[in-house]
Amino acid sequence: MPSKKLEQAINEQIQRELYSSYLYLSMAVYCEEINLDGFAHWMLSQSEEERGHSMRLFNYLHSRGGRVVLQAIPQPPSKFKSPKKMFEEVLKSEQSVTKEIHKLYVLAKKESDHATEVELQWFIQEQVEEEKTAQDILAKLAMVGDQPAALLMMDRSLGSRGQQP
Repeated sequence: MPSKKLEQAINEQIQRELYSSYLYLSMAVYCEEINLDGFAHWMLSQSEEERGHSMRLFNYLHSRGGRVVLQAIPQPPSKFKSPKKMFEEVLKSEQSVTKEIHKLYVLAKKESDHATEVELQWFIQEQVEEEKTAQDILAKLAMVGDQPAALLMMDRSLGSRGQQP
């Protein structure tokens, strides 16, 4: 069973993961409003992935005899200046989550909670992927600039997320 301090920290991470899911959901709405359905699809998929992360922590804490205490989820922004600015927010958010996962790992290590350390290693690896994906899309958006045709090509590409080639 995790210590009370670690239990509280995991509950806070569950809230952060749910906020991330909520943020991506809000970004999906923005993308639909500006007729970038592929971007919206990508954001909806990302929202589900983040919810999955929260449920992984939820189930982990429960399986270790900890108590899950759900916390309020802050309202995410609902307007973004452009797809590029939106992905700058994506990267910033993922970097923030990475920082918090690292803090959680340090706490688990300090408390000699080896099972939690092992569980958090999955999240550490996942965050490497999350940040790289955001950086790659942001780099492409920087290349695209204000070219509508190129943006529509990106929209089509992002809309194919999860589909078999």
